[in-house]
Amino acid sequence: MSALVPGAAHLRAGRRRTGYVLLGAFGLLLLSAAVIAVVILNNVGLLLRDSTLLTATVLAVVGALLWFVLIVTSYVSLKPGRLNRVGQIASGIAVGLLCIVVVAPFAVAANTVIAARNTANFIFPSGTHQTTAPIKHEDPWNGRDRVNFLLVGGDAAGNRTGVRTDSMTVASVDVKTGNTVMFSLPRNMQHVRFPPHSPLGKRFPNGFFAELPNGGLLNEVWQFAEDNPQVMGGKHQGPRALKDAIGHTLGLKIDYYALVNMYGFADLVDAIGGLDIRVEQDIKWGGLYGTAGTIKAGFRKLSGEEVLWYGRSRVNSDDFSRMARQRCVIGAFAKQATPDVVLANFNKIAAATKRLASTDIPRPLLEHLADLALKVKNAKITSTQFVPPGFWPGNVDWVKVRRTVTSALRQSTRGNRRALAADVTASPGATGTGTTGRPTTEPQAKGPGQSPTPGSPKKDTGDKDLAEVCGL
Repeated sequence: MSALVPGAAHLRAGRRRTGYVLLGAFGLLLLSAAVIAVVILNNVGLLLRDSTLLTATVLAVVGALLWFVLIVTSYVSLKPGRLNRVGQIASGIAVGLLCIVVVAPFAVAANTVIAARNTANFIFPSGTHQTTAPIKHEDPWNGRDRVNFLLVGGDAAGNRTGVRTDSMTVASVDVKTGNTVMFSLPRNMQHVRFPPHSPLGKRFPNGFFAELPNGGLLNEVWQFAEDNPQVMGGKHQGPRALKDAIGHTLGLKIDYYALVNMYGFADLVDAIGGLDIRVEQDIKWGGLYGTAGTIKAGFRKLSGEEVLWYGRSRVNSDDFSRMARQRCVIGAFAKQATPDVVLANFNKIAAATKRLASTDIPRPLLEHLADLALKVKNAKITSTQFVPPGFWPGNVDWVKVRRTVTSALRQSTRGNRRALAADVTASPGATGTGTTGRPTTEPQAKGPGQSPTPGSPKKDTGDKDLAEVCGL
């Protein structure tokens, strides 16, 4: 009884003062827990603060010791010496088992909190990143209405040197409402420009390897910067170079990036029990030309490996269809990685996360990022793809790209009005339209200007958000 209601055994033994003190302390503890729960519900990000995690670890250890002592002293107060030898042995074993049962939840809690703290400190750089302003708790976004995250899918297989950024999506988030616009850029977008005063802007004033008709792809920027520190003015400048290129292309300031290793992402999907995804048509995967298996059309719960192939399969597909499937994977994960799912699989998620991510999001920002993520989960997510026929990767209309971005962001802030009329695809295989919502009439480019990886654009079927597009 004392394990649930501290003081019960002492009251039974006639030690009323001690019993009432224990009951009062337990009541105060429950009241404090209720107050903390209310505070956390209003600011979930507090749970991720380093000081909070450290305090929670200490409290879990102290709680385990106190409850252990409580049970032992409760047992002693009832004078087990009055029992015969068999009774003493039996009751002693029972109390020992009860101590283990009571201490176990505290141990699990402490282990989970330690894992969370270690994972956060491992992935997110401590302090403030050199390219960002100091984090203010009262205004973490420095007065800005939107914050822009570059989400990069890195393909760094064991038989490949360097990192290929095969999936590049900018998530532009309204910090008040959580409304998000996702901008997907083709990996084979050619000859991107850089800010004039940036290192690569000076090196390539006319565009990335503009002198090469079939070279200078967007997914080569990161590795070029890594391989040429003398150009960048330092080592490990791949993220900076890609943020410069994509930010300048979209006319946005890219605040932070997160690189996800695609094979580690498969582990993360498995950690939350798979993803429910609407597969519009059979997808061949694995082996040689998709001979390992087929992901059948329909609503499916896909494993990590299947999700990876769903997003990356090239069999009977093209880069633009892959981009559309990849954004659906991102959207599905955002919707299905709910707090209860995360908590139920926390240790698996923590282990998988350590293997897959690198970022320049500073550690002090993590708590505010968690609060923003909860807004995004319940907000409207729309998407824009820069794909044919509206945009040709080999011959990009840079002014049109920026105009489309501006229109998409403006539409996303218009309450419940349907967005976007400009370049929002209606199905994973569909392509964008012009900035007015009407199909573009510009002629198809030929030769190297078209695209190093030509596709077969499909007809745009309407104006829908990501949940409708992907059947989330």
